Amino acid sequence: MSAIGEELGRLLTYEERHRRLLARLALIVIATAVVDLLAAVAMYLLERHASGTEIKTFGQAAFFTTVQLLTVSSQIKNPLTVPGRVIDIALELWAVTVVAGSAGAIATFFQSSDST
Repeated sequence: MSAIGEELGRLLTYEERHRRLLARLALIVIATAVVDLLAAVAMYLLERHASGTEIKTFGQAAFFTTVQLLTVSSQIKNPLTVPGRVIDIALELWAVTVVAGSAGAIATFFQSSDST
């Protein structure tokens, strides 16, 4: 039980390394929101006139891009245009990179706290 208490104690203090972790995570969230918005605009412009697409409005494009960033796969049809497919792949690569980067930042936080 004391190991859990120690970890909670590390999380509840607010030192320089906490500020660095929060800054990194905030940067990741903001960058992902920007990527999501830019991808939604691009998907809307590229896919809205494609025959058979499910993306006809900006809201549908924003929903698609957000779902692609948050899930491994979904029930939503893949984009029909080649540039739309490239954006879809880029979103999936971004999501994997962000998850790995976030995990690394959190692991670094706990690793550096072990040495103190």
